Amino acid sequence: MHIDLISSKDNPLFKEIHLLQATGSKGQKARLTSGHALLEGIHLVQTWVGDPALKVLLTSEVGLQNSEIAQAVYAHIEMCPETRIFQLDAGLWHLLSELANAPQIAGLLDLPKMSIPLQQPIATLSGDVIILDRIQDAGNVGSILRTAAAAGFTQVIALSGCAHLWSSKVLRAGMGAHRLLDLYEGWSNQQILSAVTAPLLAATADGTLDVFAMPKVLMHPVAWLMGSEGQGISEDLMAQAQSISIPIDPRVESLNVATAAAICLFETVRVRRS
Repeated sequence: MHIDLISSKDNPLFKEIHLLQATGSKGQKARLTSGHALLEGIHLVQTWVGDPALKVLLTSEVGLQNSEIAQAVYAHIEMCPETRIFQLDAGLWHLLSELANAPQIAGLLDLPKMSIPLQQPIATLSGDVIILDRIQDAGNVGSILRTAAAAGFTQVIALSGCAHLWSSKVLRAGMGAHRLLDLYEGWSNQQILSAVTAPLLAATADGTLDVFAMPKVLMHPVAWLMGSEGQGISEDLMAQAQSISIPIDPRVESLNVATAAAICLFETVRVRRS
């Protein structure tokens, strides 16, 4: 196994990693420009072992002494021999703040084509869908993706204004769910209304239909619409959606959006299993 050494912070790959870690629009631009996402830590790397999209692995001398890391590296190389392996100097590794307290392993993953914002809109997207409308908290977005995978909802659309689905924080919160999902990013409201064939169900605080009293609706494909933490669901989508409420104690104003998504998705699963 050939290992390339990185000993300078001026190394182009080292610089790219720094850019991929950036938050907000700067990080999103770097990921879309390079076509890469950064997998940080052993759990995420293990999730993609054997996937040719994982083109680069980065570790250190300390990392390779960790049996779990060494096993993941050798297993991936055996299945994907074109993968490049880089070893960072110990001092350089600790300059990567996101990685400093984790096992010293990371990977560069090719972004799926569907995660690049659409140039040509998809004509139709059938079946169950989850739509994220400007949800900006990366932890919430990652939690929803993890819940979607657990509930068997594989199609997720993030509208413009959402936290980037492939950011480091969303990836960590998703705990490997990304590999099980078809993720579409950068859609407009009009693209949703044109392409999604399932009826829109909007989880709102004042919905007219109780989520626990709609078995006939949930037996068929649905498009669950989850809105921004502060602004809720945009008006033009809301105008085309059925508003759904989750019954909560009246002394509580609202639920966290990731919690609301979990309730809606698993109620759909429960109805279909019964």
